[in-house]
Amino acid sequence: LGLSGYYASTVGVLMMEIAHEPIRVIICDGLNPEGQEILKNTQGLVVEDRTSISREELEKIIGGYHAMIVRSRTKVDAGLMELGIKLRVVGRAGTGVDNIDVASATQRGILVMNTPGANALAAAEHAIAMMFALARHIPQATASMRDGKWEKKRFIGTEVSGQTLGIIGLGNVGKLVAERGLGLKMKVMAYDPYLAPEASLRIGVDVVDLDTLFASSDFITLHSPLTEDTRTLINAENIAKMKKSVRLINCARGGIVNEEDLCDALRTGRIAGAALDVFASEPPVSDHPLLGLPNVILTPHLGASSEQSQIKVAVTIAQQIADYLTKGTIKNAVNLPASAVKDLDKLSPYLDLVQSMGRFLSQAHVETVERVEIEYSGKLAELDISLLTSGVLKGLLDPVVSEEVNLINASLEAQKRGIQVFENKTAQAEGYSELVKLTVRSKGDSFSLAGTVFVDHGPRIVRINEFVTETKP
Repeated sequence: LGLSGYYASTVGVLMMEIAHEPIRVIICDGLNPEGQEILKNTQGLVVEDRTSISREELEKIIGGYHAMIVRSRTKVDAGLMELGIKLRVVGRAGTGVDNIDVASATQRGILVMNTPGANALAAAEHAIAMMFALARHIPQATASMRDGKWEKKRFIGTEVSGQTLGIIGLGNVGKLVAERGLGLKMKVMAYDPYLAPEASLRIGVDVVDLDTLFASSDFITLHSPLTEDTRTLINAENIAKMKKSVRLINCARGGIVNEEDLCDALRTGRIAGAALDVFASEPPVSDHPLLGLPNVILTPHLGASSEQSQIKVAVTIAQQIADYLTKGTIKNAVNLPASAVKDLDKLSPYLDLVQSMGRFLSQAHVETVERVEIEYSGKLAELDISLLTSGVLKGLLDPVVSEEVNLINASLEAQKRGIQVFENKTAQAEGYSELVKLTVRSKGDSFSLAGTVFVDHGPRIVRINEFVTETKP
């Protein structure tokens, strides 16, 4: 579970329940023809394209469908799922699932799938396009030409070859940007606290701390998730650490940039320019100060908007839905249905515990994680604990990486970042009937937690390094 990026099981309850009737799939927000063809050519599926269906009409008919595919328009909340009495899977044709109540879906045994990585190339190429547009003043020169001017000397640009590209976040998109920067003969450096040095060497970039990246880069491009650590990361304090000739690119999340501080820097010439595809509030208000600055390039969240990426997203979600409904194969799941793992009833209290422990360590251990050691003792040693290991890694990685990390792909995401994972089982639990001990290691440093679940009191962290405690996560 996890290392291959998907979990395959028999169709089980789902197929027994609906074997006597066609499996009905509703498309709510549109899907490219290539994706629709996959669904329509899958034996046993009845597919209806109800693009732009109203909420009121959807509430009336959702009870007759086993699967639905949405983009960002349709809100799949607890109320809609309550009406969807046959609903077994919701597919998001895209990455974000903000419009889907994942917790309610999990409680109801409804699988939620998305398509992470399907639009990564489009986003990476858009960032590179923004870099070139900044370097050569292409939008400003175009506007000047439309005004009937020939201002050749005004728009002298800079070459990118030989310059330093600083990348914040080396997830799927960041890695693609790094590869293209290297292909352009740029010096590429990156900051990603959850990428092991061995993994960065394979990519061919220099991994540095933030201050070094800010001080050394000629171009800085953002590809990190929006977390409490990255919110307004680009602010006046950090802008002051940058070269005055630096050009900033944000095709990740709007909230990473303090837009007021960026406006001040652009007005005063503290930095040379910026290119933004995302904004703290979208769309930005009509009198937003960024809209009037001559040294900023703006696009309306176009990172994933390529013909090819839209086809990839459609084909990917269609194939995932078809495979799940007809074969029971689960891929790119945001959650996990109760029927997917035989020991889930016994493991579920510990699943909450280990994810909390992982999140604890993602905050308490500030060094780059190179090794994760998990020891399961007592009665837990008798069970298949692969799901718990995925829960540990999900808790550790999900708050700090740009990709959606879930119980299905957590081990794969750790492997991609060069993090070694070791599991151990022992019969003795050091004074408890069951115990999980979690240790993360970096060069010369480590941090450990131990936790258990008490029958009457629920999950508890019982040791922090060598300090004995009894703390509710």
